[in-house]
Amino acid sequence: MQLLNVRNLTKQYSENCIAVNNISFSLERGEVLGILGSNGAGKTTTIHMLLDLLTPTSGTITYFGKNFHKNRSESLQKIGFATTYARLPGHMTVYENLDIYGRLYGLNAHQRKTKITELLTMLEVIDLQNRQAGELSAGETTRVILAKAFLADPEIVLLDEPTASLDIDIAQAIREFICHQRDKGVSFLLTSHNMHEMTQVCDRIIVMQNGTILADSTPQQLAGNVSHAFLQLVLDDQQLEASIAYAERTNTNYQTLGPTITFEIDEHAVAQTLINLAQNGITYTQISIKKPTLEDYFLSITQKGKRL
Repeated sequence: MQLLNVRNLTKQYSENCIAVNNISFSLERGEVLGILGSNGAGKTTTIHMLLDLLTPTSGTITYFGKNFHKNRSESLQKIGFATTYARLPGHMTVYENLDIYGRLYGLNAHQRKTKITELLTMLEVIDLQNRQAGELSAGETTRVILAKAFLADPEIVLLDEPTASLDIDIAQAIREFICHQRDKGVSFLLTSHNMHEMTQVCDRIIVMQNGTILADSTPQQLAGNVSHAFLQLVLDDQQLEASIAYAERTNTNYQTLGPTITFEIDEHAVAQTLINLAQNGITYTQISIKKPTLEDYFLSITQKGKRL
């Protein structure tokens, strides 16, 4: 079931400034949809239009089968939002901040206490409930803001860079929380620069560039659009010299670092390359093969964009 349907959405500030240009996509129940793109691609502008923080120049947004413009208040009651860049009133405690948001969502006292305790416990910050928000670290603040987004049991949650600049362990905890909520049927639309995060949590990814959608597919299928792979070998000095000579003779891209050489070759040519090396008497002590990743795909389209 489609919970969100976006058709021909455009945001134009002037004749020469089109931030989002005629994009269309949908979001299914229990799906995590990522929006990937460089700074200025139109990701945050899209999120802001989906929250009615910006008015679209043209196009339609439909939540739960109803026009968003005509049913704004009803739709927003079922939508949560969180971003790493948000801040909370620093003079109030964590609990007081969340309690106010709970009141705005129409929760009674018992519902607010139950939900706040549940979410802070799940996000492992229950011990911070009586601390002033201004005393929290960036990671602690992010988890509290994430808790705020789930106070009203939303059906859709929009996340703008949810783990930007966070420590690895905190970012991983947030990703696990997102996956847990998805398993409960919550749908997510998130933006991120973290390719590992996108691959780990997203069922599908929209790739944006210059306000338009270049691709809409799974992380694995996007990575599969990149044909090259990296063959990494560890060799002794003599074998390393022979490998460099082989690469230069066959016009194969390579890099060396200490006793390691890395060949950049077509993914389907790995087996033949190993056969060729063996026929040239080249042996190695370690081998690893790195298949194309989402990051490789993103770098490839970014480089193409710079050449246009």
